[in-house]
Amino acid sequence: MEIITGVERRRRWSVEEKLRLVAECDAPGSSVTRVSRQHDISRALLWTWRRQLRRGDLGGGTGQGFLAVTLPSVLSDPALPDGDAGLEIVLPDGLHLRVTARTDLDLVARVLTLLRR
Repeated sequence: MEIITGVERRRRWSVEEKLRLVAECDAPGSSVTRVSRQHDISRALLWTWRRQLRRGDLGGGTGQGFLAVTLPSVLSDPALPDGDAGLEIVLPDGLHLRVTARTDLDLVARVLTLLRR
């Protein structure tokens, strides 16, 4: 049991701290529950920050954010020639972007950044 003898104050989180904690939730082997317990913060607060980041309300224009990605278990199609196997990114507005092993990933990042504006 915890007895609070003084006035409890709200903690203030910088944008950088929020981004770090949200990213920590998505690290391999981690979860929102694990991060909330480790940093003694509410799971609901972490979910709120994740939602804000997805909407673009968090991050101060840093260009960081989440895109929903679904990866098939096998990224190759036997009908495609070698080297053309890859994945297709479908954005919420319906735009499709096909990425193969030959695709310049820097170009993909620039295109996605431009599309998010």
